[in-house]
Amino acid sequence: MHFTRMSSYRDNPVPTIVRGEGAYIYDDTGKRYLDGLSGLFVVNAGHGRAELAETAAKQAQQLAYFPIWSYAHPSAIDLAERLAGYAPGDLNKVFFTTGGGEAVETAWKLAKQYFKLVGKPGKHKVISRAVAYHGTPQGALSITGLPALKAPFEPLVPGAHKVPNTNIYRAPEHGDDPEAFGRWAADRIEEAILFEGPDTVAAVFLEPVQNAGGCFPPPPGYFQRVREICDRHDVLLVSDEVICAFGRLGHMFGCDKFGYVPDMITCAKGMTSGYSPIGACIVSDRIAAPFYEDGNSFPHGYTFGGHPVSAAVALTNLDIFEREGLNARVLEQEKSFYGTLQKLQDLPIVGDVRGDGYFYGIELVKDKATKETFTDEECERILYGHVSKELYANGLYCRADDRGDPVVQLAPPLISGQEQFDEAEQILRSVLTEAWQKL
Repeated sequence: MHFTRMSSYRDNPVPTIVRGEGAYIYDDTGKRYLDGLSGLFVVNAGHGRAELAETAAKQAQQLAYFPIWSYAHPSAIDLAERLAGYAPGDLNKVFFTTGGGEAVETAWKLAKQYFKLVGKPGKHKVISRAVAYHGTPQGALSITGLPALKAPFEPLVPGAHKVPNTNIYRAPEHGDDPEAFGRWAADRIEEAILFEGPDTVAAVFLEPVQNAGGCFPPPPGYFQRVREICDRHDVLLVSDEVICAFGRLGHMFGCDKFGYVPDMITCAKGMTSGYSPIGACIVSDRIAAPFYEDGNSFPHGYTFGGHPVSAAVALTNLDIFEREGLNARVLEQEKSFYGTLQKLQDLPIVGDVRGDGYFYGIELVKDKATKETFTDEECERILYGHVSKELYANGLYCRADDRGDPVVQLAPPLISGQEQFDEAEQILRSVLTEAWQKL
């Protein structure tokens, strides 16, 4: 199983989910759970959408498969046009993949070849943030800022460098001044570019809200300063929106939420709400232009990239977004979601609640005053041995994670409302209260 201690199930049954409906999932015993993570930040439009299943069946009957290697098909054409219409600025070219890690891999390869085509072959390095997760392919894993995930597979692709993230709760400087902290964090990117040499750096990869570590939103002005830095040194800005796109933050793309225009967007997950796998790297016209000259090509691709069934499902999923106003719903409800989770701040084990839209992390601590975190033994015993298991046992599927400091993450389907927020808060309150008593 993926990212799973298989030994845990040597003598225990694997939890088996057999059905989903709306914001809920059901296991093979019939027990209902609130899907507090949208599967894996994926099922944005909710479970059980017959319309999406019917679209998949209709497309499979008409054209189940054809590659987009020197050919096209209507679903891929229409979806590319739709995505280009949603994307900001001149991001009008779409390279389809089958998932997010492949989209990130694509963006790095494209950045390296772009600079070769424009006569700057030395620009190949990338900069990303500490504790950030960008995928499992060799290149994407190199961009990932989680040493424990990379160690079993090293050596990886050289040239990937890390800078501090935007976790203001544990800011080494300016923790009481978000704007100053944003400038400080952005300036670390320029510092890294200058240290490595601007003639060697191709791209900066950033999530609008960083997932790993527990939902770090950007401080005010952060992305505007990063954009200036990238422009100054001719470095491409890649907005990794595998999680943050398609309504998670209340916009089709998270960069719109925070007012910046990247050179590329990587996306996947919510594009089909998980009803069929697909991903994409959306590229600005300026970066795509050299690939259309002098017989050039981008010698990169995936058998199932832009799959007809997945592309058709994505189009219907986006129709649902527009028809039901799911992005507007998130913007209307996000304060209520945040406010409901903030109630947990009265618990001594809750140090911070942070995030944006329908994407929040709750950081757990041993001491609120000093922000003292768990030891490795306490993470094992409390976070995994108690919190994770008891949340699920009490009917809440979400994520307990210690990639960084111990956090519980919540990202419910975008159809969720106050009833689901309250349900999640009540289960969390009960389980976290018990966890504190075990510390």
